[in-house]
Amino acid sequence: MSAPRKLPPLVALRAFEACARLMSFTRAAEELDVTPGAISQQIRQLEAYAGTPLFRRLGRGVLLTDAAQQALPMVRDAFDRLSEAGHVMQAPQRQGRVVVSVAPSFATKWLMPRLEAFQSRAPEIEVWVSADARLTDFTDGAVDLAIRYGPGSYEGLKAEKLLEEAVLPVCSPAIAATLKKPADLRGVSLLHDDSPDNDPSCPSWSMWLSARGVIGVDGTRGPRFNQGALVVEAAAHGRGVGLAKRAIADADLLSGRLVAPFADGAAPINFAYWLAWPKGRTLRPQVRTFISWLRAEAHLSEGAGV
Repeated sequence: MSAPRKLPPLVALRAFEACARLMSFTRAAEELDVTPGAISQQIRQLEAYAGTPLFRRLGRGVLLTDAAQQALPMVRDAFDRLSEAGHVMQAPQRQGRVVVSVAPSFATKWLMPRLEAFQSRAPEIEVWVSADARLTDFTDGAVDLAIRYGPGSYEGLKAEKLLEEAVLPVCSPAIAATLKKPADLRGVSLLHDDSPDNDPSCPSWSMWLSARGVIGVDGTRGPRFNQGALVVEAAAHGRGVGLAKRAIADADLLSGRLVAPFADGAAPINFAYWLAWPKGRTLRPQVRTFISWLRAEAHLSEGAGV
């Protein structure tokens, strides 16, 4: 019987994958929460195992050698398989549970008002919601599914569009009664959504006003908020008119807590809400049930036309 092959050190392989993806030892150290010195030591250990250099150092950046470029796809595939193996190992204890990571404003204003209906429909499934704007790390198997707002291109993940997005002015019914046309906004405080979404297609107040030929209204004035849910809450409490994302304002518009004062006020944008999970992952029946319900709710939300 032949002796088992000596495997490369797992920690060093993780450092190698991060360095190759980020093209930087420093950024890899930040991602893995270790020092740059520790990363260099792990790469030296792996190069000693391989018997050949894996990186060419170029100032603050690095380039992959031919050997590294050939090995990288297999290393990434191996980590994907390890992640999936861990997910399978955890399946029995997660049998009746779905863990979903959701951007905070979408979790608060869109998902949570609807979630009770899902729990009534599928009481055997516990939905655990993690409200987090950071990219989801699926490697530890703790999260089944993510809902993210963005362009829909996520490395290593399968992404399915859940819901289109647009922005529109919203306000309390009392303020809406004073607005007949966009030019009337000159006498009202404007509320700004400064969420760090980096979507160039999302209009600011100044852009929205300019597109409608409104002059004499300063689109830069008014308070700013770093989450869409805060814009919606400020508008509902009568602090002014918010330029809000439609999905975030959806529940309050349907309840009458908010009003969209202008019939042609909506402006479509390129970013959308996406369902995402690791490529190659076999979704458990409970996760598939939850995804089917999300699709149906998104269809109803878009059909409502608010």
